[in-house]
Amino acid sequence: MLAEAGNQPPRSVVIKFLRMKPGHGEVLLTEGNPGVQEDEERLVDEFRRQLDEGMWAAVPSLDGATGRRRAEMVQDYRQIPQDAERVIFFPRAAGG
Repeated sequence: MLAEAGNQPPRSVVIKFLRMKPGHGEVLLTEGNPGVQEDEERLVDEFRRQLDEGMWAAVPSLDGATGRRRAEMVQDYRQIPQDAERVIFFPRAAGG
């Protein structure tokens, strides 16, 4: 993610991709620095693979002012906020 004029600088922090597995909690899929081309390519590939497998993706965050936790659903790698530290993948709910 190269910075453009007026945009935030490229990340210098590692982001983790985690998958929720029943009975196991969060399982690390991959991690990397999106500011490093090789890492970003791996992150993009893993993001696509998880969505292709039918997973949903969410970016958890914490509101510093209220202490409330929330999650933002993302459908594209480019939707991941610059300040995100992790993306959690989870299966769609089964049912009929």
